[in-house]
Amino acid sequence: MSDSASHASARPRLAIFGAGGLGREVLVLARQINEAAPTWDLAGFYDDSAPATSQIHDLPYLGTAADLNASHEPLYVVVAVGNSRHRAAIVRRLTSPLLRFARLIHPSVACQPYQHLQLGEGSIISQGCILTTDIYLGRHVLLNLGCTVGHDAVLEDFCSLMPHANVGGEAYLETGVYLGTNATVINQVRVGARTIVGAGAVAVRDLPPDCTAVGVPATVIKTHA
Repeated sequence: MSDSASHASARPRLAIFGAGGLGREVLVLARQINEAAPTWDLAGFYDDSAPATSQIHDLPYLGTAADLNASHEPLYVVVAVGNSRHRAAIVRRLTSPLLRFARLIHPSVACQPYQHLQLGEGSIISQGCILTTDIYLGRHVLLNLGCTVGHDAVLEDFCSLMPHANVGGEAYLETGVYLGTNATVINQVRVGARTIVGAGAVAVRDLPPDCTAVGVPATVIKTHA
């Protein structure tokens, strides 16, 4: 039976906003969650840019954000868009009272009560991530494959960690921070809101908001509005 074949199951319906590469990865993640324990009835994809075909893998393209807001059925939604600013803008537009935001956590990721983790709605934690203890993740945080987050770290809303990014203990990432692939923020460093830490960069001291920092150690190369 397909994921969307039966409403008789008690599983909640899940839609993925974002029909690109990350959206397809999130589809795999949702199916891996279902393999471990049947959790979601997968509805299909939404995206403001229509894909080339009406099917993404074996799920339908269902329309735009406006169509999602107009849906008459209760739906859980996850926004599979890697860019922190774009993800935040999409979430602000999804206003229907019938929509709720799902948390998707890969079965390989330990999230036990004794770890004292706080995970906001809409967050995505991909395969191979390691979170230790007393960590706060805000709303719509994205941890891509193989990321690590140390003790007492804080990641505010809409932070995005690309594959194998690392956040040290007691580090603080303000709203919308983006860490590129293999980027590292060492312990007790604070990264300002909406700042981009480039792939492979290592932040060893605090970084201001609204900038891009690259290199080892991470150095600001430009600011942006």
